[in-house]
Amino acid sequence: MKAMIFAAGLGTRLKPITDTMPKALVPVCGQPLLYHVITKLVAAGYDDLVVNVHHFPDQIIHYLHSHDFGARIAVSDERDFLRETGGGIRYAAPLLGSEPFLVHNVDIVSNLDLGWLREQHREGALVTLVASERKTQRYFLFDEDNRLKGWTNIATGEVRSPFPDIDPDRCRKLAFAGIHLMSPAIFDAFDRYGFGDRFSIVDFYLRACADYPIYAAVPPDFQLVDVGKKETLSEAERVCEAILR
Repeated sequence: MKAMIFAAGLGTRLKPITDTMPKALVPVCGQPLLYHVITKLVAAGYDDLVVNVHHFPDQIIHYLHSHDFGARIAVSDERDFLRETGGGIRYAAPLLGSEPFLVHNVDIVSNLDLGWLREQHREGALVTLVASERKTQRYFLFDEDNRLKGWTNIATGEVRSPFPDIDPDRCRKLAFAGIHLMSPAIFDAFDRYGFGDRFSIVDFYLRACADYPIYAAVPPDFQLVDVGKKETLSEAERVCEAILR
């Protein structure tokens, strides 16, 4: 099975740590974030991985070449320019093939059961998004069937949706977990809407959800830490230790 790991980000919120190393190699529980994601994927049966790189790419490539994770690992090299999340997936299309694939942010530490996630992927779904009810400012908006309808920032009141009459107060508000299971049909959908080399996958979802079924999967007893800033590193250590116990 195939999976892609987003490891190309600049990690600006983790400065000054990321002044000398990529976010993917920031250690948690004695191992780089990239190690934790790869070993989780391999343990769940993902044996054909793609890792995209941009910030300190040679450090990540060296790390991958110097470790045997028991899986085929290809590098999608974006050192020429950062394509963002949607553009990164599109650029990696030749490496991802024609079967469903998982996409996982490198800075997400969680107790997600990836086998459970595969069971939640509905026939005909374009994407299954892992989401939860954790508190944040930005939420995806879903209907009663957990189908994506839009997005809101509750701090500013901004709402984005292809449905002009959407009422956020009547939608289920869920926080995206940075993990998605995708149909290969997504590449044709990118072309259909004219998305180019650089774009956010969230922007694509908020355009495509009117025409394609995109669903949320909400894991039970879900623990997640987004290691996006220094203040979350200690929390990531705690969750990581609990998972490894």
